[in-house]
Amino acid sequence: MKNMRRYELNSLKNWKNSPNRRPLMLFGARQVGKTWLVRNFAASEYDDLMELNFFTDHSINEIFAKDISPAYIIQQLELRFEKKIDPARTLLFFDEIQESQRAMDALKSFNDAGREYTIVAAGSFLSVMLGQRPVGQTDQMTLYPMSFCEFLEAMGHKILADTIKLHDTRALSGASDLLESLLKQYFYVGGMPPVLSEYAEYGDLSKVREIQNGLLSSYKGDFSKHINDPRTEPKIRMLWDSISLHLVRENKKFVYKNIKSGGRAAEFETAMQWLVDTGLIYKINKVETPKIPLKMHYKEDFFKLYILDIGLLGAQAEIKSADILKAGSDIVDDMYGALAEQFVCQELKAAKVSPLFYWGRQNSTAEVDFLTQDNGEIIPIEVKSAKHTKSQSLRVYMQEYKPKYAVRTSLKNYGVMENLYSVPLYMISELPGIIF
Repeated sequence: MKNMRRYELNSLKNWKNSPNRRPLMLFGARQVGKTWLVRNFAASEYDDLMELNFFTDHSINEIFAKDISPAYIIQQLELRFEKKIDPARTLLFFDEIQESQRAMDALKSFNDAGREYTIVAAGSFLSVMLGQRPVGQTDQMTLYPMSFCEFLEAMGHKILADTIKLHDTRALSGASDLLESLLKQYFYVGGMPPVLSEYAEYGDLSKVREIQNGLLSSYKGDFSKHINDPRTEPKIRMLWDSISLHLVRENKKFVYKNIKSGGRAAEFETAMQWLVDTGLIYKINKVETPKIPLKMHYKEDFFKLYILDIGLLGAQAEIKSADILKAGSDIVDDMYGALAEQFVCQELKAAKVSPLFYWGRQNSTAEVDFLTQDNGEIIPIEVKSAKHTKSQSLRVYMQEYKPKYAVRTSLKNYGVMENLYSVPLYMISELPGIIF
């Protein structure tokens, strides 16, 4: 698709030019566009791409089985592909590398004795593969579904996306109706590249849902292909299918007994970790007493789960396009809050806002949707799905903890009142540049 652009392409370029560059491991759930991104990176930055796919071509493993020294690997690849590998001109792409532990081990060898070569290794199941990943000997990057600004560019609204990134709030306030309409489209379509490509090309919402359902089915097929213990598969399926039911509840905290009667944490721990490791879900834990660092104060047993993509959430919940794109529907009233919260979660993830938690009092309904930290400050983020933005919970938090910054994101235009930042939903990806 000619208008598709991934902002992580700039991150890859920065990695290429880093003086301390190591082999790169590119993480991300299946179908988020890792292979497409690397191929486009190679086309713009290199004269040649040598692509090895360890899933589709098992014979490649024979090269790595004998010797993983850089000199041997390069020699054998040159013989196999019948062309020279110039370190300055060739990008080596090891795709689906989780299929070969020896290839994973070779990344360490290249880090130790082959830094002149540029290597990107990608895989959808890197975090769940058997064996040891050479994390300390590699650089790492995670690719998420396409963000709202990437969606805008794909839909031919590059100027709108650029205006968001420039934080030109005055200009954006005049385009708020258009942005709200496009935001609703994104809530339905989401950011999965195969879906967005289809929608940008043909605008067919029924085809969008067909592709989304196909992705959901393919993920379920992965449950059986990539799980070592077959007893875990039905638990993954039950947990996966329950996420939309949890998010639509007023109290979105994940409760195991809502998966099945008598469900307990010990029964589903492995299944949940598998889904987290594959990037299919995001686990956001609760913090009751917000202190720096947040990672030392969260509650392990209290958390919310989000799916990787808002469009897939809508497909899983069987939300019709009219329920999102047309105003005045009861389903919108019930679901829109959950969709807005899902949207903010994945936008913050793509913007590399980390860590992410949520705040709640013990035995109380007071709850702030997200907490993050930066430069020694804890920042609460409250999500509202409309222009009505009254929030008792955020007020309680601010009175009790007196944060230097607080954020409320909604459909209202940008504004600042003392330490409370009102950030439009369509701008939430720019939070690092606005506050941090």
